[in-house]
Amino acid sequence: MKTLWSTAIVLGLAGAASAEISVDNCGDTLTFDKSPERIVVHDMNMTDMAFALGLQDKIVGLTGITGWYKTSPDFDTQRGDIPELAPKYPTVENLVAVSPEMFFAGWYYGMKPGGDVTPDTLAPFGIKTMVLTESCVHMDKDRPEATMDLLFDDVTRLGTVMGVSEKADELVSGWKEQLAAIEAKTADQAKPRVFLLDGPADAPFTAGKFAIPDAMIAAAGGTNVTHDMDTSWGRSSWEAVAASNPEFLILLDYSNGDGAEGTFKFLQEHPVMQHTDAVKNGRWIGLRYEELTPGPANIDAIQKVASAMHPDLF
Repeated sequence: MKTLWSTAIVLGLAGAASAEISVDNCGDTLTFDKSPERIVVHDMNMTDMAFALGLQDKIVGLTGITGWYKTSPDFDTQRGDIPELAPKYPTVENLVAVSPEMFFAGWYYGMKPGGDVTPDTLAPFGIKTMVLTESCVHMDKDRPEATMDLLFDDVTRLGTVMGVSEKADELVSGWKEQLAAIEAKTADQAKPRVFLLDGPADAPFTAGKFAIPDAMIAAAGGTNVTHDMDTSWGRSSWEAVAASNPEFLILLDYSNGDGAEGTFKFLQEHPVMQHTDAVKNGRWIGLRYEELTPGPANIDAIQKVASAMHPDLF
């Protein structure tokens, strides 16, 4: 009996150990004893990931949605009655008030290095932070260049932590099939020079080699003219962009003000950009914020860009 009792204890301990959930988190390890029952998600793109995995019943609050963006009817339907705790960046108090076990956010996606809300400031309240992988470069410059794995791996990580790995794997598998079909059509085509612009400004805010649009442009059969920027999102100069003579433009459309059309008009009147091939030929597409930050909307956005750049192929 003593031997059987001892064996039961050993097996019980082994079972408890195997229930632990661990995923990579910007090079560190994020560990849970069990899947969280209460989470807060920041921003449209990460919320879309959670919705795609059917996690609405685990979300006790959203942050960073209405302060910047106009939501779609589909987003509103999926959100239901989930409250928004803060329209832009949350405070520690906003988060602690709903007692979450996890905050899904990123650097400059709800958190700022040295800011009030960071994994370190949330930890004393029992809140663990899953960090959006694209944003890790702000804390660790030794990161690989962007690929679509930024999306795939984050959805897989979220699925693992939340106990819906099978759903995550199914989503990622389908997305990879979609991208393979696009890439097969554009593989032998010339790759247009593409410039992404986040609105009119004195200096262009755009995507460098660590931002997911860099990988999206490549997947759509183009070349990002700001690929050499050693950052994810950052500022270039109009002279440098004009010198690269982009042939196609991706314009971020916030659905407020004049949107992407207003941005294109700005470029038509710009002293150097008006002379680029993309502006002269009117070759551009407007994409929403959630289509250009890591999230499920990336896949259809790649299809849109590929179709606009290579209309004869689609």
